[in-house]
Amino acid sequence: MRLRRFLLAGLLLGAAVSAHAWGRDVHRLVAELATERLTPAASAEVDRLLASEPGATLASISTWADEVRSPTTAAWHYVNFRQGEPCVYTEARCPSGACVVAAIERQAAVLASSAPDDHRLKALKYVVHFVADLHQPLHAGFFEDRGGNRYQVQAFGRGTNLHAVWDTGLIENWPDGLEALTAEVRRSGVAHEQATARQWAEQSCRIVASPEFYPSGHKLDENYRRQWSTTLSEQLARAADRLAGVLNQTLGTR
Repeated sequence: MRLRRFLLAGLLLGAAVSAHAWGRDVHRLVAELATERLTPAASAEVDRLLASEPGATLASISTWADEVRSPTTAAWHYVNFRQGEPCVYTEARCPSGACVVAAIERQAAVLASSAPDDHRLKALKYVVHFVADLHQPLHAGFFEDRGGNRYQVQAFGRGTNLHAVWDTGLIENWPDGLEALTAEVRRSGVAHEQATARQWAEQSCRIVASPEFYPSGHKLDENYRRQWSTTLSEQLARAADRLAGVLNQTLGTR
C-alpha cells in the first residue's frame, strides 16, 4: 500500500510539474538574459509587438504557452526519441508537425512574416517559451518513459519523477537559490552556436542518453546534483543565447 501511494504521488507530481516545463522562474530567467542580447532593431520590434499589452516583457510572457496549453498544443512542448537509438531527429519523430521542433520552426516563420501583429505577438510568446523548453533535456527524452515522467525517483526527501527533478527539483535545490543560479548561468562559458531547433533537440537527447543521467537505484542524492549542475546551467545559457539569436534573425531586419 505504501509503495502504491509513493508511485501515485510521483505520477501526480510529475503530471503537475511537467505541465510547466522548466518552471516559471527559469523561463523568466532565460527570457531576461535573451532580452539583454537583442540587437537594437530586434529589441524595438519586440517592444512594438508587446505594446498592445501594457507592461508586458519577454519575461512576463515566457510562461504564456503553458497557461493556454490545450490538448491540441500539449505535444508542441516536447519531442520523443527512442531509447537505444541514435539521437537523430527525423520528420517521423514529429507526426503532423506536433512536436517542439516543428512548433519552433512554424512560429519563427510567423514571427518573421508580414502576418497581422496579433498573430506575430502570439508567435513571439510561443517562440520564447518553446526555445527554453527544448533545452530542458527531458523535453527531448525517450518515448518509453514519456521523457522521464514515468521514471520514479526518491529526490530531495520525497517521491517524484526524473522529469520533475529537472523541471524544478534541481533548480529549487540550487545552493543559495535562484540568484546564485542566475549568476552561474551568466558565467557559463558556452560558445555561441546558433544551430537549428533540430540540432538543439539532438543535443538534449544526447544529454539524456549520457551514462548516469538516470540515477542508479532510482535514488537521487547530492552527488547527482553536483554531477549535473554544470549541464543544467549550460543548457540555460544556451537557451538564452539561442532565443536571442532566433529573435535577432526574425525581427532584426524589419
